[in-house]
Amino acid sequence: MARRCQLTGKGVMAGNNVSHAHNKTRRRFLPNLQSKVLLSDSLGRGIRLRITASTLRTVERKGGLDKFLISTPDSKLTDEARKIKRRVVKAKSLAGVSA
Repeated sequence: MARRCQLTGKGVMAGNNVSHAHNKTRRRFLPNLQSKVLLSDSLGRGIRLRITASTLRTVERKGGLDKFLISTPDSKLTDEARKIKRRVVKAKSLAGVSA
């Protein structure tokens, strides 16, 4: 399983450990990934995602998964998130027509 956020695509970064003597050794900065089930109001069910803690805070700040996906441009979402977004938009339009 890749160390990558399923909504934003944030992944592993590389850098250096720098000692007091200024010796540099390569290291990796791993994202803070959490497995969460986010509820989608329009789909009426939970979606299991592996997302970073910062993305989880952003989703909560925006008001839930549906609002996060709709307000975020497609260029900033992963392919998997775009598929979920299309399902959410379709479900919202169908709910709007029948209401």
